[in-house]
Amino acid sequence: MKKSFGITAVIILAILLASGILFLYYDSPVSAGPEEGVIVEIGKGQTLRSISENLAEKNLIRSPFLLQIISRLKGTDMKMKSGQYSIRSSMSTLAIHNLIVSGSGLLYKVTIPEGLTSSRISLIMEKNRISSADEFINAVHNKEIIEKFNINSDSLEGYLFPDSYLFPQNYPAEKVVTFMVENFFRQLESIYPEYRKLLAEEIREKIIIASIVEREYRVEKEAPLIASVFFNRIDKRIPLGSCATVEYVITEIQKKPHPEFLTYDDIAIASPYNTYIHRGLPPSPISNPGRIAINAAFNPAESDYLYFLLKDRTSGEHFFSRKLSEHNEARVLYLKK
Repeated sequence: MKKSFGITAVIILAILLASGILFLYYDSPVSAGPEEGVIVEIGKGQTLRSISENLAEKNLIRSPFLLQIISRLKGTDMKMKSGQYSIRSSMSTLAIHNLIVSGSGLLYKVTIPEGLTSSRISLIMEKNRISSADEFINAVHNKEIIEKFNINSDSLEGYLFPDSYLFPQNYPAEKVVTFMVENFFRQLESIYPEYRKLLAEEIREKIIIASIVEREYRVEKEAPLIASVFFNRIDKRIPLGSCATVEYVITEIQKKPHPEFLTYDDIAIASPYNTYIHRGLPPSPISNPGRIAINAAFNPAESDYLYFLLKDRTSGEHFFSRKLSEHNEARVLYLKK
C-alpha cells in the first residue's frame, strides 16, 4: 500500500513538475530583443479566444491556450479592456495578460495637421496628455536626436511629419519626437528615393522651401508651381516675398494673433525671417510640411514664373506670372473682386 502511494506521489510530482516547466516555457517571451512594439487592437466585446489567437498569429505569445487558462483562473476573461496596445514579443504571456486587463497600455490617437509649428504641435501633445508642451519643445531641440538624423540645424522644426499617431499618455517626449522624425524620413524616401545622395544642408534648404509652400498653397496641383517660383527667385537673387514668412514672424516670434491681412508696416518688420526685406531662405523652416509640400520642394515644376497671386479665395487658385508688370495688373484685377 505504501509502495503504491509512493509511486502515485512520484507521478503527481512529475506531472506538476512537467506542468510547471510547460508553463514556464509557454509563458516565456517569444524573443528577448528590445524591438519596437506591435500595435494590437482589442475590439469592444472581442472574445478571449479571439484575442489570444490574434496575439499568437502576430507571434507575440507562444500559445493562445495559456493566455486563456491564465485569464480564466484569474477570472479576467470578461475584463479585457478594448483599445490599442503596443505589445513587444519580449513580454511574457502573463505580462501581456496583465497589460490588457489593466488598460494601462492604451494608445491614444493624436492627429497633427500639415503646416503647424513645433510650438503648436506641443500644445496638441499636452492637450492629449502625451507629453507636456515644455518637454516636447525641449525634445525638438535635443542635440542627440538632431545628430542622430544628421540634421543640419539646432532644431527639428520642419522634420516633424504631420500625421495621425498612436501614443500612450505620459510618453517620453524624446520618443514622440523621434517617432515623428523617423516617419518624416520614411515619407521622404517614398517621395524622393535619392535623398540620401544629398548633403544635409541641401535637404534642409528644400525643407525650408517646403515649409513655406505648405503655408502658401491651397490647391494641390499648384504646389509644385509655387515651389518653382521660389527656386526661380533664389536663382535670380530676388527676395522670396512670401507672406507666410511674415505671418510666422508675427505669430511665432512676436506671439501676436494671426493677421487678417498684412500691412506695409508688417512686411517691413526687421527679422531674418522676413523674406520681403531679406534675400534667400529664412534661417529655418516656418512650419512642418506634409507630403504635398515636400513633394513640391523636391520635385518642383519647370517654369519661369517669378510671381503668384491669389485670384480666387473660394477655390484657392493663384495667378502665376513672369513679369512684375503682369503681376501688378493681376493685383489690380483680382483685388477688385
